[in-house]
Amino acid sequence: MDLGRLREKIDEIDAQIVDLYEQRMEVCKNVAQYKIETGKKVFDRQREAEKLEKVKSLAHGSFNSRGVEELFEQIMSVSRKMQYGMLAESGVMGRLPFIGVDGLDTKKARVVYQGSEGSYSQEAMHRFFGKEIKNFHVETFRDAMSAIEEGSADYAVLPIENSTAGIVSEIYDLLVEFENYIVGEQIIRIEHCLLAAPGTGKEDIERVYSHPQSLMQCARYLQNYDWQQISMKNNAFAAKKVAEEKDVCQAAIAGEHAAGIYGLEVLEKGINQSDTNSTRFIIVTNQKIFKRDASKVSICFEVPHKSGSLYHMLSHFIYNNLNMTKIESRPIEDRNWEYRFFVDFEGNLSDSAVKNALRGLRDEARGMKILGNY
Repeated sequence: MDLGRLREKIDEIDAQIVDLYEQRMEVCKNVAQYKIETGKKVFDRQREAEKLEKVKSLAHGSFNSRGVEELFEQIMSVSRKMQYGMLAESGVMGRLPFIGVDGLDTKKARVVYQGSEGSYSQEAMHRFFGKEIKNFHVETFRDAMSAIEEGSADYAVLPIENSTAGIVSEIYDLLVEFENYIVGEQIIRIEHCLLAAPGTGKEDIERVYSHPQSLMQCARYLQNYDWQQISMKNNAFAAKKVAEEKDVCQAAIAGEHAAGIYGLEVLEKGINQSDTNSTRFIIVTNQKIFKRDASKVSICFEVPHKSGSLYHMLSHFIYNNLNMTKIESRPIEDRNWEYRFFVDFEGNLSDSAVKNALRGLRDEARGMKILGNY
């Protein structure tokens, strides 16, 4: 057997496949035109399932049957994407339920954040809105989301991920539960400091208070001292406790911002082991708005619990040349081993490629939700 002749034969067959593929796509264009005129949906799950069973039955052997199924899944997926594009060009896709704005209205706004004065959340709020913004703080993330949903606040500032500790999973779950939307983000460099009442020396300290994650992030520093480590809900709460009790036997780990708020001394700066530790905060509101110059879209969706489902959802980003920057998963309550996926990608809700991808995802995924464009 001559390898050159075999390759020539494959080239001949491939040329025929390409020709037949193009013929098929021409027919699919007519199908799309029919759907445009009749309002019929692009994705017909039952029709595609029947088609896959039929082509599998034409193949010989289980290996070829599985290969044919995979090949036609791809062909039909590309066909759908072409049809979505035609719907977009014809103007029948419908508008996304979000309004583009030139900027956020913050003149008379009230902002809520979780924690207390001196927290990193307060610092993120000041960085984003300015120090003159009207604000108040609440005890839990849920309280903050409820405040903007009911209208007692216009915006909330919430931490969504840390560069070393990972995501704040509760925030992801609350974004699904509440009809609130991301309109901005602020990244804060985290520099933990050892804070104590004025006049305290390190040799006096017996107990140190902070959030569990902060204690973990400072573990290398803390192992040098025989101090009792006590967890608190929030770093700012720890700083407030130390300031109010004025006990030289205790210290707090928090940001330098908290030291200024509560009148504490900074005994040492930068005690966390990572020099690049940062937290990303999101700005959330109850309005479906986005800035016209926004460049990142966040969405979530569920997929059918079967092989290849996630791959087919992500193919919408590939086909529309959209750069996906992040993907996370969270378990779905009361449905064992099923997950909801959270995706960030570059783009703006006014872009045709973004609209095209979202239309495909909306039709093919379960419960797709746009979390925001910012």
